Amino acid sequence: MIKLRELTKRYGDRTAVDGLTVDIPPGTVTGFLGPNGSGKSTTMRMVLGLDRPDTGTATVNGRHYAGLACPLREVGALLDAAAVHPGRSGARHLLAMARSNGLADTRVDEVLATVGLSDVAGKRVGTYSLGMRQRLGIAGALLGDPPVLLFDEPVNGLDPDGVRWVRQLMRSLAGEGRTVLVSSHLMSEMQLTADRLVVIGRGRLLADSTVAEFIAANSAAEVRVRLPRAADREVLAARLRAAGALVTAHGDELAVRGAGVESVGEAAHGSGVLLHGLAEHSASLEQAYLELTADETEYAGVH
Repeated sequence: MIKLRELTKRYGDRTAVDGLTVDIPPGTVTGFLGPNGSGKSTTMRMVLGLDRPDTGTATVNGRHYAGLACPLREVGALLDAAAVHPGRSGARHLLAMARSNGLADTRVDEVLATVGLSDVAGKRVGTYSLGMRQRLGIAGALLGDPPVLLFDEPVNGLDPDGVRWVRQLMRSLAGEGRTVLVSSHLMSEMQLTADRLVVIGRGRLLADSTVAEFIAANSAAEVRVRLPRAADREVLAARLRAAGALVTAHGDELAVRGAGVESVGEAAHGSGVLLHGLAEHSASLEQAYLELTADETEYAGVH
């Protein structure tokens, strides 16, 4: 388990992480979400002892990372896939990691096979694609067979098959009872991969819940109604608004919040309008995330 207690980190007058308190439990994939600059990478670096908090604590299974006798056996991490000497081969890079932590040399071949790099293990890392370097970084995280794993944007540079492989790997690691913390900006992938979500904005905790609870709490479901005639759309919209529903038009569709599909269907029947479609539209993780973090984005463009 990873425990953060009032974790705070400042850089000059900027607070990168602000009193963050949360538990990352074992046996689950926890998605770590937030806009660029929200403090996700800084938080992970403090868990791994790479940055020192100004106040608060970050512990792994009750201990600080600096106090671990054999870190790779306790915590595996991929923070930066490019942080590898380009002149070393993938196998040599992992071998150096293994020997520095007292791990058997045979473990290198095992993790290379796990991530699908056995055939290029002897090639220099400088010749690897971004996706191959991501796989090498994941191999390094798995090297000590640790119970706690942290991955920062692990699917960057991977093709669709590689993204699916990472998803299956994360879920299988959590299924073995490990603690798995994964940051990503790919909301659709997080919706498929994560069991729980921790969402931060400007260094503060915004949400800590299951994926389903997060979506339900931060994005209302909609009913979508498709009407081919503009006059019918106006009639139905007026009737639904009079009943207290929120109605917005999108081409030949009306999006309705605050009324169920049965109520919308009855209103359409009572108005005598022609429908070409009526369906409940479930909210996505992306919609819920964007609604929650709309005021937390530091680097927003103009739309």
